[in-house]
Amino acid sequence: MTRKAARPAPTRHATAADTTAAVDALIAALAHPHKPGIEALRAAILAVDPAIAEGVKWNAPSFRTGEYFATFHLRARAGIALILHLGAKARALPEGGLDIDDPDGLLAWLGKDRAQVVFADEADARRRIPALQAVLRQWIRAV
Repeated sequence: MTRKAARPAPTRHATAADTTAAVDALIAALAHPHKPGIEALRAAILAVDPAIAEGVKWNAPSFRTGEYFATFHLRARAGIALILHLGAKARALPEGGLDIDDPDGLLAWLGKDRAQVVFADEADARRRIPALQAVLRQWIRAV
């Protein structure tokens, strides 16, 4: 009897939407009043760590290491909103929740595992990039 070789497990995040090309296409077609700020933040997020990749999740640019951890909220009514999360699945959290040092007060907690950062406009986003990058370095360690 001949045994079939086991198929390799599908690679997580291997769809066409899980690519920089998908984000490029989405951004190119994006009609958003804060598009320049979104582009500046995209570059800043990718610069945080070479392990960060991007894709389109929830019809918005999203960022991942092993799991997605940040997604732009393109339908926000004001400014530029970025949602920080721990992927699509619920996970156990340390007692007391995530311990993220946020001296600039960027994070508005939406739950124990989610927070939102809102920038008024491109100038505000550019000014606060260093603080965002410091928060993201901590956040991706929790993902």
